[in-house]
Amino acid sequence: MTVANQPAMNRKRPKIEANPWSIGALLISALVLMPILSVVWIAFHPEENIWPHLIRTTLPRYLSNSVTLMLAVAALSSFVGAGTAWLLSMYRFPLSRWLEWLLFLPLAIPAYVGAYALVDFLEYAGPVQGALRDMFGWQSARDYWFPEIRSRGGAILVLSFALYPYVYLLTRTAFREQSGSIYEVAQALGAGAFGRFWRVGLPLARPAIAAGAAIVMMETVNDFGVVEFFAVQTLTTGIFSVWLESGNAGGAAQIASVVLILILALMAMEKFSRRRLRFHNPSRQPRPIVVKQLTGPTAWAASGLCLLPFLIGFALPVGVLLSHAISNESWFEPGLLQALINTLFVGGAAAVATMIAALFLVYGVRLSGQKLPRLLLPVTTIGYAAPGAVLAVGILIPLASVDHVLADGVENTFGVDVGLVLTGTAFALVYSYAVRFFAVAQGATESAMGRISPSLPMAARSLGRNARSTLWSVYLPLIRGSVGTGLLLVFVDCVKELPATLLLRPFNYDTLATRVYEKASLEDLGGAAPAALLVVGVGLMAVALLARTSRSV
Repeated sequence: MTVANQPAMNRKRPKIEANPWSIGALLISALVLMPILSVVWIAFHPEENIWPHLIRTTLPRYLSNSVTLMLAVAALSSFVGAGTAWLLSMYRFPLSRWLEWLLFLPLAIPAYVGAYALVDFLEYAGPVQGALRDMFGWQSARDYWFPEIRSRGGAILVLSFALYPYVYLLTRTAFREQSGSIYEVAQALGAGAFGRFWRVGLPLARPAIAAGAAIVMMETVNDFGVVEFFAVQTLTTGIFSVWLESGNAGGAAQIASVVLILILALMAMEKFSRRRLRFHNPSRQPRPIVVKQLTGPTAWAASGLCLLPFLIGFALPVGVLLSHAISNESWFEPGLLQALINTLFVGGAAAVATMIAALFLVYGVRLSGQKLPRLLLPVTTIGYAAPGAVLAVGILIPLASVDHVLADGVENTFGVDVGLVLTGTAFALVYSYAVRFFAVAQGATESAMGRISPSLPMAARSLGRNARSTLWSVYLPLIRGSVGTGLLLVFVDCVKELPATLLLRPFNYDTLATRVYEKASLEDLGGAAPAALLVVGVGLMAVALLARTSRSV
């Protein structure tokens, strides 16, 4: 090698600086990705390989039910979400301004709470069938036909009306960002109202609809409370069955790996389907859409269509819960107060830890400028796509091994039995929440930091501020609103999370979600109602914030 070539070679080799921020960013990325990698490792190295048995027996049923639920819920949620978004973006009719915000409210209702309320309302002993028997003089169930509520169809209905707001929110924003001139041209060419929706609005909003449907399918795979209550065997219920009933952690990891493959395939298919499509506004300042006023029966029909999802997804569950909660002694049970305290503690701890980690990661990546941290930054969001049951498998098994090593080491060294510090406390639960909802905190932090002009931190550094001082005095005051939003959203998601909580909570450690599940599983909806209403109340805080932030859209 000649001397002249050495400077050129040196310029091609990026200099890696081992500063605390870049090292911390890599460490946080490793902690977030560890449960996913752990699931894959355990699946390929099980103590007892039951993979052939699963393939011959239950796995096809788990997989077919999961795929059917995903596709059906995504289709119905997209139909409801996109349809209501179109009507409220293009037309004015009675209650339309109220409905713009009322349609957010089902996000505050966990799907499993909606399932319990729907069954209580429509079952044989419920008010609907009771009224039908009184009206027509029927004496028993043999005298009439009524659809089976606890079925796969019932699960599809509940999940769809609980999850459609994801599609509604994204699609409504997409419709409002479109140019009004496009619709004027389509109308001049003879396109009617349905033609403008089908040929113009829907294709242009396809990315938003696809993104919302993808979130709906991920949440459907993650669900455990609804499918377990309706006796629908899915991959998530299979993880619980193989792990808790059969005691086979390796088999549970193998089913969890199938869930991961399904989620990754879903994300790849969605991106592949849009690889050659481009969506752009025709001008820098598109002409706003002219909202039309509907009158007569058409206006009231539009009101009814938009009101129906709100009634099924929010008003019905809340009404059923309130009817059970009024004058119910369960409000004064000591277990409810303890469940509330536990929920506030683990949810608050997880929200704070997640936001601190997201701040450190995003800021560390921006400071390091290295390729590896930048590549790992988007990968850390995969935890949001992984169901809670999958993360529980990837967290509990390795943590249990570390826990036993630590306990034995402390006892051998100091003669003190400290017990299981990691899995015997709420640590594993907080860790799972942080991994599961890290994408929420990271997204809020990254978008907020991206809006800050680079000249501000550069000016602070030129005045002698170090990296920590710049973060504290420049970034944090400017992004505190986004940080607060991220904290609240992560906290609310933690409160509603059920699968990971059931698997990772310490013995005799109840949260509001597990209390609702246990009471409802015993057909005690009256006992479950107070805890369920508290969960709904916490969810309403996030929905109110979401509506407030989207008001300017």
